[in-house]
Amino acid sequence: MSLLKELKTIANTLKIPAETSVYSGVAPDTYIVFTPILDEYELFADNKPNVDIEEVRISLFDKGNYLSVKKKIEKAVLDAEITITDRRYIGHEDDTGYHHYAIDVAKHYEI
Repeated sequence: MSLLKELKTIANTLKIPAETSVYSGVAPDTYIVFTPILDEYELFADNKPNVDIEEVRISLFDKGNYLSVKKKIEKAVLDAEITITDRRYIGHEDDTGYHHYAIDVAKHYEI
């Protein structure tokens, strides 16, 4: 399993349209873009990696009150035992009308 796959499953469960890197279709009022941040082997034994660390930014775009959707995403992520490493309001995009909120997440996968 990969972090992107787990996050896509969470988005599907929450019924939030989601894509990786860029939203390619006509964007709905609420959607998510997943941006891979890091893939790293951090722990080594006998020169072989034991853990694969994956980090992804979840960018939430919402034309309404983004707070309730943000809370649902955070709860689902934490319930899936995925670590939230950062959360921040990026800003309001005046040209599109979207609020942009970012949630950075990470998960360790044993190899």
